Amino acid sequence: MTKKRLLPTIIVALVGAIIGSFVMMLYASTHFPNIAGPNHTPPAAVAAAPLQGVSDQARIVSAVKRTKGSVVAIDVQINGKRYTPFNPLFQQFFGQQGPEVVQPYKEAASGSGFVYSSNGLIVTNAHVVLPPNNAKVTKMTVIFANGNKIPAHLVAASVGADIAIIKVNNYAKLPPPLQLADSDKLQQGQWAIAIGEPLQLQQTVTLGIVSAFDRSEHIPNESGQIIDFKGLLQTSAQINPGNSGGPLLNINGKVIGINQSTVRSAYAQGIGFAIPSNTVKTVVAELEKHPGIQQGTGQGYLGILMRPLTPGLRNQIGYTGKNGVPVIDVVPGSPADRAGIQPGDVILRVNGKPVSTVGALQKEIAAMKPGDEVRLDVWAQGLKKFIAVKLGNRPAAMPIQQQP
Repeated sequence: MTKKRLLPTIIVALVGAIIGSFVMMLYASTHFPNIAGPNHTPPAAVAAAPLQGVSDQARIVSAVKRTKGSVVAIDVQINGKRYTPFNPLFQQFFGQQGPEVVQPYKEAASGSGFVYSSNGLIVTNAHVVLPPNNAKVTKMTVIFANGNKIPAHLVAASVGADIAIIKVNNYAKLPPPLQLADSDKLQQGQWAIAIGEPLQLQQTVTLGIVSAFDRSEHIPNESGQIIDFKGLLQTSAQINPGNSGGPLLNINGKVIGINQSTVRSAYAQGIGFAIPSNTVKTVVAELEKHPGIQQGTGQGYLGILMRPLTPGLRNQIGYTGKNGVPVIDVVPGSPADRAGIQPGDVILRVNGKPVSTVGALQKEIAAMKPGDEVRLDVWAQGLKKFIAVKLGNRPAAMPIQQQP
């Protein structure tokens, strides 16, 4: 009797299971067409979609609101001396430079920066807080978005990287530090937001894109020297005087660079340069370990002026070889000068590696550190000789006439 009752129950259960399986397969085939299976391939990975319902403009506005309180203006008072002609007409009448007089002067300079850490560190450009020539900074003031003016002092600066850290002490209303993005992950064409204090116009925002990467620029300073900056980030966001030292942000409000300079040309617009955030991280970490002003770049330095090997130059120095880099001038007192390298010599190999262009030789030397010994194969007045040179620390600022 029990078996007769159990059999219909089993039959009903089996039929229900079959029907249920069929319904689930039908549902899966219509609602999950990309699921992996015998007749399907796995779904392709796609880029993350933007936030639904939130425009780029809204995200930019949000990023500015969240970060602008941590962007500061920096005012610097400078005392210095300058030499001026005693009588401007002297040279006009006598054809030579007349006597000069020393005149003291006072100047005010300004720039931008942003809060880097919760202990009061602020990051900016070195050229914002370092005075030209032998002038001295007598007062440094940080102006926050709320109008508070707080005294600050220089902690460290790298002239070669154009990065400095200054500090305000015991400021209870210090805004939160800005976060740094990974500049190696930047893509050409993504939004770039510059915030700063151009021409003392507080909290100015400009918008552009990331235009290019790894730019090299020869930028003159106030002392008639130029600094060779490498690895810069190019942006179309407008960078004006006073923007220097302020942050360049992505659409999420993270720092992708420090605004540094712009192309000074009546024919070029929207070409600005920033120091990438990964460079900022590395340099600031070194500055915190070694306070003070660092004039060198940390790269190897020979102290020579080079030119490409042209037929005219080959004839002039009497060199008949096919490859090599001619030395046009030697910086007095430089490692090359102490090693006996002279104008007219031709450098053939660096550490056994042949060099045939100025750029190749520069790259080999820059990859070495101050104090390293470099082995040079040199052609000198018809003779080949081997010279070992102990490299120096390449100065950040070089006289213009010594640049290739």
